Amino acid sequence: MCVSRWPHDGTLALVIFCLEEYPSETILLIKPKEGWQVYSSAQDTEGRCICTVVAPEQNLCSRDAKEGQLRQLLEKVQNMSQSIEVLNLRTQRDFQYIMRMEGQFKELRSKFRQIETNKKTQVNRNFQELKGKMDALQPLIPVLEQYKTDAQLISQFKQEIRNLSMVLTAIQEEIGTYDYEELQQRVLNLESRLRNCMSKLTCGKLMKITGPVTVKTSGTRFGAWMTDPQASPRNNRVWYMDSYTNNKIVKEYKSIADFVSGAESRTYNLPFKWAGTDHVVYNGSLYYNKVQSNIVVCYRFETGRVVTQRALENAGFHNVYPYTWGGFSDIDLMADELGLWAVYATNQNAGNIVISQLNPDTLQVLGTWNTEYSKRNAGESFMICGTLYITNSHLTGAKVYYAYSTKTSSYEYTDIPFHNQFFHMSMLDYNARDRALYGWNNGHQVLFNVTLFHIIKTEDDS
Repeated sequence: MCVSRWPHDGTLALVIFCLEEYPSETILLIKPKEGWQVYSSAQDTEGRCICTVVAPEQNLCSRDAKEGQLRQLLEKVQNMSQSIEVLNLRTQRDFQYIMRMEGQFKELRSKFRQIETNKKTQVNRNFQELKGKMDALQPLIPVLEQYKTDAQLISQFKQEIRNLSMVLTAIQEEIGTYDYEELQQRVLNLESRLRNCMSKLTCGKLMKITGPVTVKTSGTRFGAWMTDPQASPRNNRVWYMDSYTNNKIVKEYKSIADFVSGAESRTYNLPFKWAGTDHVVYNGSLYYNKVQSNIVVCYRFETGRVVTQRALENAGFHNVYPYTWGGFSDIDLMADELGLWAVYATNQNAGNIVISQLNPDTLQVLGTWNTEYSKRNAGESFMICGTLYITNSHLTGAKVYYAYSTKTSSYEYTDIPFHNQFFHMSMLDYNARDRALYGWNNGHQVLFNVTLFHIIKTEDDS
């Protein structure tokens, strides 16, 4: 047997076995070493194998190179994993730090807004506190600089802190030139003037109605919802009375948000069913028209009892003199800046609207005004500052068409449109505290804003 080995050049290696001495049966039993394979063979004329060429198995020559590349990749992956782990730890640390600083930043902004509202009412102690918070915020800058993915945001934070520092310094210098007692006296004088001005703005003439804003969609096509115009600013309870007849259940909600979500706080079962949808809550009591009568009922929510009830003399009831939409809306109870009112019609006034001011405690009539506007031609009405405003329809295209002043006992025709979004208005009442109109618009509880024209009389006016 002769063996010939070709030089190995890194890409191919062959070994030739010359086996002339051995029969073919023996050659068949000879196997290449591990990692080698038969590449070719040659036979003589008698069919005997005389030469066999073996070569390395496929990919054997390149195995070492690929293993080297794989090791390099593994090393890179390990290095990257370690870097990511370090970055993750640092990011978690910085994120916790930023979260702690965020609360201080919000508090700083809140105090800064207070300063901008009235710079001269601040004292040095407030500025020292703010400067201390500014010093606490300074370490936030190098932490934020580590986040290179948002360089613009970092720049904004830096500039904002610089601006705050400059403004605080300027304000402190300005405040330092004033005496604290002098500033406090000036603030008291301004507050007094503001209260005096607001007292003169309590009443005005209706100029415009905007909206509506739909607060909720619920109930039947007809109903009433309201808040108490005499309640304190923190008391925002809502009362809800669905339908215009055959009902005596009043639902109460602690706030507008609870009303929207449907979270009832209490339910009242009235002793008498109501007629119509023109009820009003005034100073903690519900005033409503007792069904099939001209009797006004005063029901106190706090005690759950009827305080008093009294008939409106000669007032039509049970669809004798309703609004244009019907619904037993003969007697409309309402309130404004001047007190409690009842709007109705009588045979003595030829079915035209009558206005009466009522004593909230006894329901006695304090004064009465007869208008010349037919109750059956009115869509709805509401009182603002002692003036009754009447709409000409409850349908689309309605507008405030007529106004009667109880102060001057005179009327005028107006042209103030409002958007009847859901086509059928069955309740429209003014709330003096909210300066808004509450409406029930075809199963939608809505709010309208009102614009009033004020004439302010000064002390110099004769």
